[in-house]
Amino acid sequence: MTNQSTYSFHFIGLLIVLLICFVINICLGSVTISFIDTLKILFGSVSENDSNTYIIWQYRLPKAITAILVGGGLSLSGLLMQTLFRNPLAGPYVLGISSGASLGAALLIMGTSLFSGALTFSAFNDITLAIASSLGSFFVLSLVLVVAAKVKDTMALLIIGLMFGSITAAIVSVLSYFTKAEKLQRYIFWSFGSLGNLSWVQLLIVALCTMIGIFLSIISIKPLNAFLLGENYAKSLGIGLQKSRYIIIVATGLLAGSITAFAGPIAFVGLAVPHITKQLIHTTDHKIQIPAVLCCGATLMLICDTIAQLPGSVSVLPINAITSILGAPVVIWLLVRKRKMIF
Repeated sequence: MTNQSTYSFHFIGLLIVLLICFVINICLGSVTISFIDTLKILFGSVSENDSNTYIIWQYRLPKAITAILVGGGLSLSGLLMQTLFRNPLAGPYVLGISSGASLGAALLIMGTSLFSGALTFSAFNDITLAIASSLGSFFVLSLVLVVAAKVKDTMALLIIGLMFGSITAAIVSVLSYFTKAEKLQRYIFWSFGSLGNLSWVQLLIVALCTMIGIFLSIISIKPLNAFLLGENYAKSLGIGLQKSRYIIIVATGLLAGSITAFAGPIAFVGLAVPHITKQLIHTTDHKIQIPAVLCCGATLMLICDTIAQLPGSVSVLPINAITSILGAPVVIWLLVRKRKMIF
């Protein structure tokens, strides 16, 4: 079997698993809807139970699509960062973009505690929280782009990004110290991450940012493959290092920033999924890695969300906890089984 046939077989398998996980995710929840009824509702057939139709179209379908966008987007941004910095421990948040979103949310939720009633707690809602997070993410991304124009060393840029993250985390800690308990609790709940709070309009915004990020990644395939062999090799191929770095950073900012703004800071996925994918599909060619990472990330997030829903129960676990509990053993098992890391 040729490599092309092997990769095609892998992609077909990944897509089938993704579709199955997508439908199962919609079926299960506090109210279990049968697989057949779910398919009928999704394809526009009239359901005998109108409440099932409402549950699927107004809650579960947006949440499942959010899981696909979040999982795929974070996984792709993690792949971009690991390739750009040639560091297997790099993730979508190493540039401080997620920390910027967290700072924006913290300033909105907790910052008013430092002022005498400038805003009331009831003034906050999911839309204003998403706007504040987006502004914080955009602010840090702008700082990173300014620094990227002055720093030629990619590893230095990585360290500076980590410092941005440390600064924002410190500011959040100060705000947490002075804030009231109810506002601190709201911020903590936001930091757990959530896939079920997005409206169709918000989902459209995340989808648009994700599509732009994917497009920028696709046009960067050649530079990404060259970066794996070092910047000197990339320069010998006539690749503009500064321009390529800008595009990759902007793509990561759009993916990680928009997802964090609307779904909260979801950990582990961006770090782990690129490694899982490389163990399943033995290639470092980003022409193959990008779609594979998108499929694997979306599938993993759907599985995590299905578990977090605690099917049959009204309780929902924090998605952040599930991604780490489920994902970490998988990565450890794959690395031990393969005995080496593909990078």
